[in-house]
Amino acid sequence: MNKKNHAFVIFLVSVLTGFGLSAQAQFIKGTTVPADTTFNVPRVYRQIKNNYPQAVPAKDSIPAGVIADRDLVYAHLPETSFGPRDLHVDLFRPEKAGKYPALILVHGGGWRAGDKSLQVPMAQMIAQKGFVAVAVEYQLSLEAKYPAAVHNIKAAIRWLRANADEFNIDPDFIAISGCSAGGQLAALVGMTNGVNQFEGSMGNNGQSSAVQAVIDIDGVLDFMAPLSLNLDRRPDSPDVQWLEGDFYTRPDRWKEASPIFWLNENSVPVLFLNSGFPRFTAGQYEMISMMERWGIYHELHKFDVQIHPFWLFHPWVDETVTYMVEFMRKVSQD
Repeated sequence: MNKKNHAFVIFLVSVLTGFGLSAQAQFIKGTTVPADTTFNVPRVYRQIKNNYPQAVPAKDSIPAGVIADRDLVYAHLPETSFGPRDLHVDLFRPEKAGKYPALILVHGGGWRAGDKSLQVPMAQMIAQKGFVAVAVEYQLSLEAKYPAAVHNIKAAIRWLRANADEFNIDPDFIAISGCSAGGQLAALVGMTNGVNQFEGSMGNNGQSSAVQAVIDIDGVLDFMAPLSLNLDRRPDSPDVQWLEGDFYTRPDRWKEASPIFWLNENSVPVLFLNSGFPRFTAGQYEMISMMERWGIYHELHKFDVQIHPFWLFHPWVDETVTYMVEFMRKVSQD
């Protein structure tokens, strides 16, 4: 990139993100796409360590018996507002030959911040338990608004099926999990199995993007629930930015992006994992009531801890992985 173009991109980033012009602009690695780096493990750790001295950040460390394939390209985007770029996954799989159920993991960050590295420690732990675990990159709101992220993730699932033999994946069982904003995305992807409007056109369209189970970790299920609508809806609120308007200006999007409105009698099993903050699970009890009526298998477990991203730290990530693995073993064998 020449100096003139680079200066323009820094200016654009400052406008989009609120960075001052004197600040050093940050970009997604290998791109000119602006990056919001405010959600990260060190920052959260500084916020919680005094109240939770037992907290230990989960580390990126490949366990014995696990193969790591990093930064695999699952889609190429030839045209974006910031130029062409690729989307990637980090894939972890058991070293032993065989076919394994797969789990795609979607990071949180208010649809604006974070990256796939946040899900890597959990993915590595899950792979050691006998699954293919895939941390996925997707377009955040500084780059592309709703529903781009949904199209990205469904494309990643199709890519996994297209490459199932290479990565020892059982194509008949691919589940999806997500944390916070990633939980909302995982639930929306899972509840819209077979709904064409969410597919996008990013490759491998001969493959199915359907998932066989959903794990929602502190992710909102109903943007129109009182717990969501009664919060201060400033123009810079993450959901308002992602959905390009508040409920009063874009009620269509607020409803369409709510996983609960796509739930039906044929929906897949769901595992709900909650922190001690009810506002992150808006719509959950209503959704569970509907699932009970339709006889859809579900589980709910709560962590008695006032940490929203509890999954980023030991000892809670260990229990989180246990719940996830036990759930996937049950539903993949039914």
